[in-house]
Amino acid sequence: MNDDVVIRVRMSQADAHYGGDLVDGARMLALFGDVATELLIRLDGDEGLFVAYDMVEFKAPVYSGDYIEARGRITKIGNTSRKMSFEAYKVIEANIDPKVPSRARVLDKPLLVTRATGTCMVPKELQNKRD
Repeated sequence: MNDDVVIRVRMSQADAHYGGDLVDGARMLALFGDVATELLIRLDGDEGLFVAYDMVEFKAPVYSGDYIEARGRITKIGNTSRKMSFEAYKVIEANIDPKVPSRARVLDKPLLVTRATGTCMVPKELQNKRD
């Protein structure tokens, strides 16, 4: 359909919601919302509106200090709807040594932490004109 959109964000202490600096899964959905917005702007020139998630799977924990790469792509274009798929990967793991809280490591292979599918929409009158 069109190119993937990728954003990379470090989870901050403010993102930690549970004991042990665990980040709330809703933070991954917020990242997916940002990815969806960019996808819609690139396709339609408008931010559109996220209508619904069809599926969400939380696969691994995320902690403050971790670097997360959120990816998304449009999988189907309707008249006003845009179906999308998303994945979030941990690419840097923080706090690997409690005695040295500044320690972190780049993961050899990114770890899938969340995946989802959903639908966004852009009203016809707000879409870029396409041939």
